[in-house]
This record gives sequence, C-alpha cells and structure tokens, in this order.
Amino acid sequence: MSEIDEIDRKILRELTRDGRQSNLALADRVGLSPSACLRRVAALEKSGVIKGYRAVLNPDQVGAGFVVYVMVGLNLHTRDSQHAFEKAISRSPEVRECHNVTGTVEYLLRIEAADLAAYKVFHTEVLGTLPQVHSITSYVVMGSPKDERA
Repeated sequence: MSEIDEIDRKILRELTRDGRQSNLALADRVGLSPSACLRRVAALEKSGVIKGYRAVLNPDQVGAGFVVYVMVGLNLHTRDSQHAFEKAISRSPEVRECHNVTGTVEYLLRIEAADLAAYKVFHTEVLGTLPQVHSITSYVVMGSPKDERA
C-alpha cells in the first residue's frame, strides 16, 4: 500500500470508533462515495494496516471487572529468561496484555479477573510460581475515564 493519506486517517479514526458501521455510513462520515470508501478499506485491510475487528466486551458482564496493571521484574535479563516468562504468561487467560518495557522492570501486564480474590490466586499461583520472576508490583484500576482500546 502507498502512504496513508488524510482520507485514510479519517477512515481509520472512524473504524476505531465504530468498526461495525456500514460502509454507507463510513463513506458519508469521511466524505467519499461508498465504492471509493470500500476500495480504501479493502486496501487498508490487504496491506495489514487494519489487522482485524473485534468486539469490545463489558468486563463486568463477563466476570472480568477487576483490572490490575502489574509490573514484573525478572531475575535474569537474558533472552532465555524472557522467552520462558513470555511462554508461561501466554498460557494465562487472565493476562489480556503483556508488554516488554524499558525501565526498572521488564514487563507490564494488564490482568482482568473477576475480583480481588481471583487476582490473588493468579498472583500467588501463576506469577508467584514462575522461577524467572524477581519482583511483582500491582496497580489496581479504580476507574478508567478514558479507554480507547478495542
């Protein structure tokens, strides 16, 4: 795909806001004909700019309303240690995001659990048992006045 222009950026903003809107509505919002809009969206999908579409769930409705960000420091700063940690974490459904970060720790995790008791089980039975883990710092989310993840 060629460079993303301002019209593509408008399309991407609109789809990020509502990925289920009709092509007709999208075309109207970005100022294109429906056929031109459909061609651009298809090109954005084919080139990999748009990686997919997903449902945004209400965490309280699916039993995952307790959100915690966790900073994890590893014992060793080696590729093997990181790989082993990432492999173990990838098997944990509570971990919704795992980011390798710079700074005083190696990882930032976003955990969704039913409640504090469920998070404690994850903290103790999963994170606490991984031999690579040196430190765990938890930040419980009390509210999210802005959250644009989809």
